Amino acid sequence: MRKLLNTLFVTTPDTYLALDGENIVVLKEETKLGRVPLHNLEGVVTSGYLGASPALMRKCAEKNISLTFLTTSGRFGSRVTGGTTGNVTLRKKQYRISDDETQSLAIARHFIVGKLYNQRWMLERITRDNPLRVNVEQFKQISVELKKYIEDVQQAKDLDSLRGIEGQAANRYFLLFDQMILQQKAEFGFYGRNRRPPLDNVNALLSLAYTLLAQECAAALETVGLDPYVGFMHQDRPGRASLALDLMEELRGIYADRFVLTLINKKVVTAKDFIKKESGAVLLTDAGRKVFFKNWQDKKQETIQHPFLGEKISWGLVPYAQALLLSRYLRDDLDGYPPFLWK
Repeated sequence: MRKLLNTLFVTTPDTYLALDGENIVVLKEETKLGRVPLHNLEGVVTSGYLGASPALMRKCAEKNISLTFLTTSGRFGSRVTGGTTGNVTLRKKQYRISDDETQSLAIARHFIVGKLYNQRWMLERITRDNPLRVNVEQFKQISVELKKYIEDVQQAKDLDSLRGIEGQAANRYFLLFDQMILQQKAEFGFYGRNRRPPLDNVNALLSLAYTLLAQECAAALETVGLDPYVGFMHQDRPGRASLALDLMEELRGIYADRFVLTLINKKVVTAKDFIKKESGAVLLTDAGRKVFFKNWQDKKQETIQHPFLGEKISWGLVPYAQALLLSRYLRDDLDGYPPFLWK
């Protein structure tokens, strides 16, 4: 159980939410895990739940406190709300900004600055920890290039330019990805990004990690009342959660890429966990997916200190923290959207 920016997150499995006076009570079997006053809450988010009492749902609706249910894997399930609330105003502003390239660009820059900053941190970290196993000079050179790309992003004049800079930076970053694979080199060589379908073991892992991260960003945006399908950098396309793809940009390297590298370098997954189809597509086996999902869930429970909020939260709550910060910026509660800059 964790309170963050006036939202209560209940991540403990098999819990039941109940009402006691003006308080929400979190129960597991006969044990009371926590008790939080409702008067200063804007939302409650729970995953892996046994249920919530009708009295609590009614009280939350009366007080305009959204009650959101996620699946155990982090997918958005449903949300209980009262009558029409300020979320309509929030979404209308989101739609107006999405239709205005100048305003969209101002927000999109922050997503990409966060992405490149975190990728630079990864490169600097690996040269510090493994100076004898990677080409330090090459890593330092591309780190310098990423720093210059960050400056270019901040000066980008339109969204097409921003996308072009992001694409160039991604190409430079992925040039070093194979060197970041320190174990099982024969089975996990990386020769470039490919997808739909992935054609090698590394890309199979990356594609699945990006898919899960996008789903969690979409759930986070739904939770705070934003439309995950209306983005600022990614263009509208039927069926594509464009804002979720925007939000996940700053987390791709630091969250998904590092997770995949850990699975390989610690030999959590091995070549036996993959199958190759006649089409050339490479996929995880059923057993491999179970290992992947278990470690993904474990990763989400690891505690970090949020660099902007200065509070300790789990990795799994980072997309929700960023979605909350984005919604607060759109509501004019913040002067700018603060990207997740890992330190």
